[in-house]
Amino acid sequence: MTGAPTPQHPVVVVGAGPTGLAAAAHLLERDLEVVVLERGEQAAAAVRSWGHVRLFSPWSELVDPAARRLLEPRGWTAPDPGGYPTGADWAARYLQPLADALGDRVRYGVTVTGVARRGRDRVVDAGREDEPFTVHARLADGTGSRLTAAAVVDASGTFSDPNPLGGDGYPADGEAEAASLLGHRVPDQGAPADVERHGGRRTAVVGAGHSALTAIVALTAIAEQVPGTEVVWVLRRGGVGNAFGGGDADELPARGALGQRARAAVESGRVEVVTGFRTAAVEQHDGTVTLVSEDGARVERLDRVVTLTGFRPNLAMLEEVRLDLDERLQAPVRLAPLIDPNVHSCGTVYPHGAAELAHPAEPGLYVVGMKSYGRAPTFLALTGFEQVRSVAAALAGDHEAAGRVELTLPETGVCGGAGLFDPDKDASGGCCAPVSPQTFQLVPLGQGAASAR
Repeated sequence: MTGAPTPQHPVVVVGAGPTGLAAAAHLLERDLEVVVLERGEQAAAAVRSWGHVRLFSPWSELVDPAARRLLEPRGWTAPDPGGYPTGADWAARYLQPLADALGDRVRYGVTVTGVARRGRDRVVDAGREDEPFTVHARLADGTGSRLTAAAVVDASGTFSDPNPLGGDGYPADGEAEAASLLGHRVPDQGAPADVERHGGRRTAVVGAGHSALTAIVALTAIAEQVPGTEVVWVLRRGGVGNAFGGGDADELPARGALGQRARAAVESGRVEVVTGFRTAAVEQHDGTVTLVSEDGARVERLDRVVTLTGFRPNLAMLEEVRLDLDERLQAPVRLAPLIDPNVHSCGTVYPHGAAELAHPAEPGLYVVGMKSYGRAPTFLALTGFEQVRSVAAALAGDHEAAGRVELTLPETGVCGGAGLFDPDKDASGGCCAPVSPQTFQLVPLGQGAASAR
């Protein structure tokens, strides 16, 4: 970092989501000048977009300690620590109050378009380490702006960058042309618009994670309301395998309950399952679409396709800085081995901070939150809070605190994000008991978007 943050050269945090706002609270607590740039018109815009879902994590794991210390003297009352908020609850009862407490340090309607060293593109070596950062942005009225920063903390998340339908990481042939019939949003079984959109129609859910389970449970609930509703689950993997999670053994009871509900829906025959299917093309036929796999297999007569194949970091705004990224995950090189989804679940990820998140060629630049995980899916809100505690300490010059581990995670198996709450479901029906009397379904997180279990 080139000098201590000042009003002229603050720490710029990109994104007013759970991790970005927590970063600002930690920086403020250390008396560091901070500005948060948020492209939405309110805090936690991404969280609000899945406001109908309920998180796995209770309130006790969704409030950052520094944020709590900022809020409580202002009369904020913490929700019941054992309760499970929806995304809308999280935004309204914690994230927006936190942004309000930060005051005019949070600037809305500002889209960050680029980060660079002042007067230096990524090629130039001379004098680079002595220059502050320049943050380029586009304001709500379309005009350009720039801000000089002593350090940059990118907490913009991945929620706005879902992976495409195509099995090789690129859009399938015809995917763009069929966009009106495709989507990445988990249906809301309680929303009349979603019931109308999917009820009495044939919908494919593509993906093997908790988001896909969420959609399956939501769509089968819609099928109970509207006769003729069909659900097809399309997986790239060769079988369902462990997609249903830990069941009764899951240390997150709500997540285990979701897996059991999804399993029950599949085993009852209400869901058609197609495995080993990697989409190569999307064909349109008389208002419906057909998915065509790499080997020519076909899933036909689809009225809608819900693509839930994960997210990826958008690195376009960081093109002119020198990132040290893992070639596979697009996460910081020192972090990548700790989060590799082929090896780790979220509970086995070692808590990490500034040392693992740093980019040695760009002191003072950190990517945090879900975006720091690149393409790895197993991010926790608690992990993000620990990341920014450490980063704030490092930016304040407190390297002892930055290197200290202040978080212990239980080993909880495959991790997900959040889920719909079905308060009327009778757990005695066999799909959920004895895991929990409450049943939940999931939706993916990303952060600038929310990141939680």
